[in-house]
Amino acid sequence: MRRPVTLFTGQWTDLPFEEVCELASSWGYDGLEIACGGDHFEVDRAIADPGYVRGRREVLERNGLQVWAISNHLVGQAVCDHLIDERHRAILPARLWDEDPEKVRRNAAREMADTARAARLLGVDTVVGFTGSPIWHTVAMFPPVTFAMVDAGYQEFADRWNPVLDVFEEVDVRFALEVHPSEIAYDYWTTHRTLEAVGHRPSFGLNWDPSHMVWQDLDPADFILEFAERIYHVDCKDTRVRVGDGRRGRLSSHLPWGDPRRGWDFVSTGHGDVPWEECFRALNAVGYRGPVSIEWEDAGMDRLDGAAEAVTFVRRLNAITPPTAAFDSVFGSSADGEGGR
Repeated sequence: MRRPVTLFTGQWTDLPFEEVCELASSWGYDGLEIACGGDHFEVDRAIADPGYVRGRREVLERNGLQVWAISNHLVGQAVCDHLIDERHRAILPARLWDEDPEKVRRNAAREMADTARAARLLGVDTVVGFTGSPIWHTVAMFPPVTFAMVDAGYQEFADRWNPVLDVFEEVDVRFALEVHPSEIAYDYWTTHRTLEAVGHRPSFGLNWDPSHMVWQDLDPADFILEFAERIYHVDCKDTRVRVGDGRRGRLSSHLPWGDPRRGWDFVSTGHGDVPWEECFRALNAVGYRGPVSIEWEDAGMDRLDGAAEAVTFVRRLNAITPPTAAFDSVFGSSADGEGGR
């Protein structure tokens, strides 16, 4: 099935936007999923200066690229996290930081609303990102966590995000939450609960990224089938799981990426344990025709090699096209009426 193959620029924001465009074009990508980081896409400039958005478009066009989505994961994380600390300060634009955690959350919410407006100015209808979570810190369920605490966490998420989603709907842009540990939705059942919390409003959907599902023992292809109408965007990232030796666990022991003592690691697309063909057949089954965005993360492979290789890998999967007729339809079509016997 013909779907555009894009490169997510989140891991490339140390390079100038124009250089990333040149690289992606040389590797054969159709476009970019542009991250709101580095000089790639600056939300405040997009809102304030119409010439800025035109300039971004001109750089893309000069390199034969298009854009179907932008992402603002890092700011979205701060909208409803329970703890706001030095980790957030390190990832947020300086203008959004404040020593008062609640001001940071409010600043982040305003920025996400502006991200929807900036996306519309750029001419795209999808923003990919994180939500943060008021209850992720309780995931171990000890000290004991009451159901009331969990209910309150989902209500807080809804209270903080619904006003943001109002703006998304005003400008006809969708938000695609990347289902991910540390977010309000990180697995199958929490995704159901999250959608319920915001009343299944159409502005809120999902970014499907199987890399976060594999190490949790979730079935990424089944996830597509279950949430078919909410898959608003697709990221292709891979994970290699190496547990079972009695030492390496799924929580990874606070070890750095690439450490061989870890139980799992992100790897370049096609080098891990994601059942890619099954997943692409599921995307075909639900009729997903949006962009397929390659997110490169691999502590053991140079990104120039990984990104160049991944686009070829994904195009081969994209080539799996559903037939126009059932394969057994010919069995009853013989001219002699014998049904092909």
